[in-house]
Amino acid sequence: MNTETRQTDTHDTETHQRNARTIRQAAARFRDLLGSERQSAALYRGLAAGATGERQQIFLELASVEERHAAHWADKLTALGEHVPEPRRPGPRTRLLSFLARRFSVDAVLPFVERAEHADAGLYEGDPDAAPGMAVDERSHARVLTRLRDQAQGDTDEGGRGIARRERWHRGDRSGALRAAVFGVNDGLVSNTSLVMGFAGSGAAGTTILFAGIAGLLAGAFSMAAGEYISMRSQREAYEREIALEAEELRDDPEAEAEELALIYRAKGLGVDEAQRVATTIMKDHDTALDTMAREELGLDPDELGSPWSAAFSSLIAFALGAVVVVLPYLFGSGTAALVATVVLAATALFTVGSALGMLNGRAVLRSGARQLLVGSGAALAVYFIGHAVGTGQV
Repeated sequence: MNTETRQTDTHDTETHQRNARTIRQAAARFRDLLGSERQSAALYRGLAAGATGERQQIFLELASVEERHAAHWADKLTALGEHVPEPRRPGPRTRLLSFLARRFSVDAVLPFVERAEHADAGLYEGDPDAAPGMAVDERSHARVLTRLRDQAQGDTDEGGRGIARRERWHRGDRSGALRAAVFGVNDGLVSNTSLVMGFAGSGAAGTTILFAGIAGLLAGAFSMAAGEYISMRSQREAYEREIALEAEELRDDPEAEAEELALIYRAKGLGVDEAQRVATTIMKDHDTALDTMAREELGLDPDELGSPWSAAFSSLIAFALGAVVVVLPYLFGSGTAALVATVVLAATALFTVGSALGMLNGRAVLRSGARQLLVGSGAALAVYFIGHAVGTGQV
């Protein structure tokens, strides 16, 4: 055998080994996914055993979807010439959650299942081995479970008090802009108060404290604005990508999307026929279907994905408003008088901001204000004494 022949044989052997290794890795992955889907199907059937009526039917349909996914991975193993393992006994987690659902109620375990589904919502995203529609199935399951949980909370609150508690917040600040603004003011107030108090404690001149306060205001405000812009831009791009993927799924498999939409409406409480009728009507118009799927399946409002520039500007202004409070006394004076005025203004502002946060969160206003004053004052005093120690050490 000549050298060229030996090299060819060696190359063929290495290629065969690589192919075999790739097949083994793929087979191992397919077996893991097969087992996971079977466990999910068993869990949904366990939840169905603890439910009744429409909710029971929804869990059974979710189990059927998971079994369809499992069959896909079993077919993948068969295509590789690999043995398809027999279904195993449900795992400890599945058995425990199923037992709790039967013994107590589905509502007791639904939050745990919902969190797991949300964590796995992107499992098949971009997976070339997954069947069309599997990615959207997983995301829809998470949304359906959220609807079921919300429905359960609404049903179990006495006299609708739970809904009323949630609605107080929505009436006060549906967009969350007010809450974000108050937090921005709080950040500017606490950070710049601590900075100014640190310089005051060091014995620095009034002009030095003033410039330090202005520098802290500008640095913090622009830093907050830049961070908020990047965060909001990234979030908006992610949302736009989700909507674009949803548009592709509507185009490629409208029947599956209609089924998912009907399932979501059934989770909201509609009957089977009514949910199917509503879903069919919505799916007749592509734009309406996309808008509805974005809202119901993805939980997004296509018209309100957030403006990066608006968020950046709002953060800048909010932080600056909080930070400027402790700068004002040093614009008009210095020494002890300016320090005392700074302490009074900062304490008043801390209490006011804390009270506002308490009101937004539905907490006791006076208690929240006092807590914010205590925490903010503690931070400022700590920095003041550190500044005093540093300033004394340099004398």
